[in-house]
Amino acid sequence: MKYIVGIGGMTNGGKTTLTNSLLKSLPNCCVIHQDDFFKPQDQIAVGEDGFKQWDVLESLDMEAMLSTVQAWMSSPRKFARAHGVSVQLDASDTHILILEGFLLYSYKPLVDLYSRRYFLTVPYEECKWRRSTRRYMVPDPPGLFDGHVWPMYQKYKREMEANGVEVVYLDGTKSREELFHQVLEDIQNSLLNRS
Repeated sequence: MKYIVGIGGMTNGGKTTLTNSLLKSLPNCCVIHQDDFFKPQDQIAVGEDGFKQWDVLESLDMEAMLSTVQAWMSSPRKFARAHGVSVQLDASDTHILILEGFLLYSYKPLVDLYSRRYFLTVPYEECKWRRSTRRYMVPDPPGLFDGHVWPMYQKYKREMEANGVEVVYLDGTKSREELFHQVLEDIQNSLLNRS
């Protein structure tokens, strides 16, 4: 059985932390990080807001991401071995792929591939504070969060909801352990119901 999990949501919402915990606990589990598909900096447009448009779908090579997902779908064992994941033969031939990123549910060719979609949220002030404590390869210029990051998050979240994309909302202010156990239990129950 192939099972694709989306861990989506806002910047600094806890997506990578949750993904890394799940990766250690689920059998035959691989991960694809959407951040690995950013286009080169010189291909990122400057928007009307005056900022480089990192938080828009066009900043990502989504065709390459889709191709990577399709490679996993065609041969999860081969994909796992190629990515250093040891395959457990006793795991009832269940293979799990986690897609982690901030715009997972905005790219139509991927939307219907998920077995389960999660969406982490945190309040504005918490998100802004978390973002201010992170160090990025390309540092955030002053005003980026309020002028671009937060408005783009709101825009894509509204579009996701308007398009009827069903997600399980997760409160990113909960403890790491609580979120991990909530999602792990949900995935395990879903897998049991499918077998």
